[in-house]
This record gives sequence, structure tokens and C-alpha cells, in this order.
Amino acid sequence: MQRVCLALPTMRPCPGTIVDLAEEAAYAVANFGVEVHLLVLDTTTAAEFAKNADAVASLVPTPGVFVHHLGEEEQRDFFRRVAEKSGGADPGLLLDLMLPPAVAYGSCVNRLFLAAAALGCTSAHLRNDDFDYQVVDGRKMFPIHHELLSIGRPAGEVVAGVTRSELDPADADKPVMLVSGSFIGELNVDIGEILELDPEVYRDVVRLWTPPVWPDEDRDAMVDVSFKGAGSEPFTEDDSVVGVPDIWDVYMCNIALDHRAYEVLPLLPSIETIGTDYALLHAMVHSRMPGVIHNRHIVNYYTPERRIGAGFISYQLRFVKFLLSMLYLYPVYGGMIDLGRGLLDERHGLKVEPILELVRGSVDWDRTGNEHCLDVLDRSYRKLGGKYTELADVVAERRQRLLDEARADAERWAVLVEAWAPMVAAARTEGLRTTGAAG
Repeated sequence: MQRVCLALPTMRPCPGTIVDLAEEAAYAVANFGVEVHLLVLDTTTAAEFAKNADAVASLVPTPGVFVHHLGEEEQRDFFRRVAEKSGGADPGLLLDLMLPPAVAYGSCVNRLFLAAAALGCTSAHLRNDDFDYQVVDGRKMFPIHHELLSIGRPAGEVVAGVTRSELDPADADKPVMLVSGSFIGELNVDIGEILELDPEVYRDVVRLWTPPVWPDEDRDAMVDVSFKGAGSEPFTEDDSVVGVPDIWDVYMCNIALDHRAYEVLPLLPSIETIGTDYALLHAMVHSRMPGVIHNRHIVNYYTPERRIGAGFISYQLRFVKFLLSMLYLYPVYGGMIDLGRGLLDERHGLKVEPILELVRGSVDWDRTGNEHCLDVLDRSYRKLGGKYTELADVVAERRQRLLDEARADAERWAVLVEAWAPMVAAARTEGLRTTGAAG
């Protein structure tokens, strides 16, 4: 029986999301005959963890659905054992890359990947803790419907189950290792207020994440589509296409990935940085690997703590660090584009060696571009005034630290990429022993 992992990382109480995901898991079992491991990796405080634990305890047991809710200490114990068993020279560093003492979006997804390997799952189906499903005629439009139709199957076989095909016949034997929808609702990066305050400042700020080697008109076109997902058009009927996806059509919080992808390349373990969890998707898209894109988009919304006080400063600093990370990511992505299908081996799997070479080569990139980035941000935030002036002061105070951390994140990614295969093997051997699993 196919075993899949429906995975949720969270750092806040989200009992409603847990209940919704259990419903999606039950849908998958009833309609596809799979075994679903609903995995919640929870790094909340004790009181918040209790709220999530109560939600897990209240779930009605469903045959074929197994629920695993791990707190931070349980995770730390598991990943410590994995790091030690992997044979790495510095298990303490590997544990820190997996479970750092700060928010790390890539690290939390990497933990899901290793946990899915430990559970023996063949695919991971990723969600987040601040979304809703679209509802049509009282029915939730679960993305797992399209994911399980296609994930892991040869692309040529998938053609019969999608709305249309853009598949190159030469790719028919390649497995579909990526199935994704997008999102509707608010921007997936919380900078809409900047657009409301000053559209020109918004354009200047968002332009900072576009490839600097592009012509101005292309950079401006990228600004126009950035962070908007599928817009606001609600779901009416299913639509899906198989072919080589466009990177703009994939969304890390509404995606299924085959284990032959995520067991090869981990995400960046960057600290306090949004948007660094897309590197694997770039590798898959730029290698011209076939995937399926569907329209069961989730509904994105914001949690209020990121818009006021310390929460505002913290979130916006994560956005600043995202902008700085691109100095090191774009050389990697550009190299992936140049390699194209050369990123795949004879069995149509990703080759890690050329990717690792690209990552190592990016570390010493001239950071003049990041100096310019911080200069533009300082002018932009001060022009907006109000709380953005405070943000500008914080960024200015931490300027050297931010520059150094962006480079260090690239170095740490290289370490993790090199250690990843032994860690996956160790996770499989170790297995994931949890209490409270129910089915």
C-alpha cells in the first residue's frame, strides 16, 4: 500500500488547521486507498503545544490515518540520533542545521523530509498553518486529490488523469515528482501595506529581489507578478496540466514532492529568512522534469502578530534577509538553468554533485550587491516613515551582521547538502518512534 506523509510544521497554536488536515487525510484514504501519516512538527511553547495536542486528541480515529504530533524536545532527540548515526564529522552542527534556536523555514521543511523518510513514506504533501481550503457547494477542495492522482507515476501514465497535457513525448517515462497548486488571497509575503502606502517605494523594494542581470523591463515585469500567486479568482472546476512547470506556478505550502526529490537535496537552513525554501523546486523545474500543476489553490491569510510591534520588526527583518539571500541563490539558480537536463542522471533522478558545486561556488560572491540592497531599503523605509523608520534604524544597526549572516547561510547550506544523503539513510534506519499515533 502506498504510504504518504501529509505534513504540517507549526510554531503557533493551530487546532483548526490540524482538524482540517485530518479531514484531508481521511479523504485521501477513502478515495485513493493510501495510508496517510499526518505529521505535525510543533515548536510552540508548552501552553500553545497543549492546544494543538488537544486538537490531535479530539480527532476521530480513521482507519488508514496515523497521526504523529512531535514537540520540540521529541524532535531534538530524533534529529540528534539521526545526526550521530549519519557519521558526520560534526553531529552537533548537523543538529543545529536541522533545529536551530530561531525560526528557520527551510529547516522545518527539512525536518519534515527526514521524518517522512523515517516513516517510510514515498511522498510528502506540504501545508502550512495559516491557510484555508477553498469550499465549493459545502465541499473543501483538497489539493491531495490532484497530488495522489499523479505523484510518483510516469508522466506518460499521468496524461489520462489531467485536464490537458503539455508533455514532451521524450519525457513520458520520467516520474512526476512535483504536483502543486498555488494560492489566492493576500500576498504570500506580508508587504502589501508598503504597496498601499507608496506604490513607487513598493516597486523599488520588490525590485531588489529580481535578478540584477536582467533588463529593466523584465525586472519590472517580475515585480508585477511577485508574491501574488493565482490572484483572486475562486475555484469553479478542476483544471490540471502535466508538463514542465513554471516556477511561478508552484507554491511550497500547497505541494506534493516525491521522495526521490527531497531525499536528494535539502532546503537552505537559513535563520530568520523567508523564501529560502524554494531551492529544491528550482532544481526540479530547471532540470525540465515533468510535473503537474492544478487549480485547487489554498487561501492565504496573515496572522496578526506580524503587523505590529516586535512582531512587525521580526517579520520584516526576515524579508530583508530574503532579499540578501538572493545574492547567493541566483548564481545557483542560473547554473541550474544552464545545466538543464544535465541535472538528471540516467534514471531521471536529480544529481546532487553539480548542485553542490554551484552552492559552494556561490559562497564567495562579491557582496557589493547586498550593500546596495541595504542602501535602497534604508532610503525606502525612511520615506515611508512611521514604524518603517524604526525598521530602518534596526536594519542599519544590524547592517554588518545581516551581511555576514547571508553569507554564512550559504556556507551552512553547502554543509547540509553534502551531509544530506547519509542523514536520509540514518533517518530510514532510525525510524520515527512516536507516542499517541492513532489510526
